[in-house]
Amino acid sequence: MENNSRRGFMGMAFGAVAAVGGVFALGGMKRAWDQLPSVKAAGFTTVDLSTAQANVLNVEKWRGKPIFVLKKTKDMKADDRDVVVGSDRFHVSIGLCTHLGCIPGYNAEDHSFLCACHGGMYDSSANVTKAPPPRGLDIPPFKIDGTKLVLGETGPEYEKMLADGITLPV
Repeated sequence: MENNSRRGFMGMAFGAVAAVGGVFALGGMKRAWDQLPSVKAAGFTTVDLSTAQANVLNVEKWRGKPIFVLKKTKDMKADDRDVVVGSDRFHVSIGLCTHLGCIPGYNAEDHSFLCACHGGMYDSSANVTKAPPPRGLDIPPFKIDGTKLVLGETGPEYEKMLADGITLPV
């Protein structure tokens, strides 16, 4: 009789350990299936434009790509590529040269971008001023939310740029 109760106890103990192990295994599997926080955060990036200073290039990161945000001064040429927020105009683009994907540098003195890899140049609106880049810098999908720019979400301003052929979908 004592042997049966010992056998019963061992069976229940083994069952409890297996159940606890199964719960932890399922929890681990769920975590493996979930997106990483970095992947979730890479979908949308919010940029507060109210703190931007004129003629100072801010570089944000969206989906692992550099995003150029430049508040334009009054003497910079207005362009269809500009993002208008209130009375301010902004240059917003993916900071990768459309020739070979290098990252252009910004020259604040003459309001231009220079890709040092092959000498391509862009103006303050990211239009090509010196080849070899085949087109201006691409504009990421964006939506204006008050004084904030939400990268990765498509708003009517971006949709109009796509419809007018100002940028290509990315």
